[in-house]
Order: sequence, then C-alpha cells, then structure tokens
Amino acid sequence: MTDAVVRRVRLQEWRQVRDLRLRALRDPAASIAFLSTAEEALGQADDFWQQRTADAAMGEDAAQFVAVAGERWVGSVTVLLRAAGSTDTLGRAVDAPQADLVGVFVDADHRGRGILDALVEVAAAWAEEAGANGLTLDVHTDNARAQTAYRRLGFTPTGLGVDTAAGFEIQMHRAAR
Repeated sequence: MTDAVVRRVRLQEWRQVRDLRLRALRDPAASIAFLSTAEEALGQADDFWQQRTADAAMGEDAAQFVAVAGERWVGSVTVLLRAAGSTDTLGRAVDAPQADLVGVFVDADHRGRGILDALVEVAAAWAEEAGANGLTLDVHTDNARAQTAYRRLGFTPTGLGVDTAAGFEIQMHRAAR
C-alpha cells in the first residue's frame, strides 16, 4: 500500500509542479519517457508554470494528480481529455473521445510502493467521471520498465504507434472499469 496521499494539484502549487517536473525530466529514463527536456523546462517563465498548474488544478479537459509523502511530492500523472476530431500529444487524429495519460512519474525511491497504482486509479476515476471509456497512453518501445508497469495495471497495446524524436512510441489502452 502506498505511503503517500494522492490528490489533484492546487492552483497555488505551481512551484511544486515545476520542481517535480524538473525532477522527472532529470530521471535516467527521461530521454525515452518524456517528450521534453529539463533544459526546455528550465527555460519556461513563471507564468508558464502558473498557467499549466491552473489548467491542471481547475480545468475541465485536464487534471494533474500528485502523490505526496509527508511534505514531499513523489509522483504525478496528468490526464488530458481529447474530443473526437482533435489531435493527441503526438499529433495523431483522435477519432473518438479519449483520455490520455501523460507525464507519468514516480521518484525512484518510492517505486514499488503502490504509488503508480494509486495515481492511475485516481486519474482513471476522474476521466471516467468525465465520460471517457478508459485511459490511453504512449510508451517508448525501449522503456520495458514502464511497459511492464502499465501491463500490470491493465493496459494493453492497441497496435498503433508513432515515431517521435525520442524513438518509436506504442499506444496502450485500459478500458474503463
């Protein structure tokens, strides 16, 4: 069981959102796990992080959930709702409404404690309440650790994939429960 509280980010927590994102982007697997770099994130002004946090805290089409152990933020996921006719994070056309799970991260010293499970469950509940038929995500073909974790949580490959600057990403989906 997790030793962290999982909740949605709050409007005033933009500094914590920024700092956790920077930790995620500095993770050894970041080059195949994320579509941006720590250098790019460091180049963003405070108003970027404030707006990003406001959207994730109060938006109807996006929500960021964090795992907090004591006072320390140790994990995060973001859910982006996509309407039919829009495009997803990787530029693919969205044929039917979907909920994309992005920015998944758990600190190395908190992995294996159920934090990822708790984050995904909260994200799935939020997405399902918004009408999504489950969660969709993309994972780098070389990121075996992430693929294993997602399969354990009920995600299965859809057969779709796309080349990105970081390499080939496979799409996985988990149906609503």
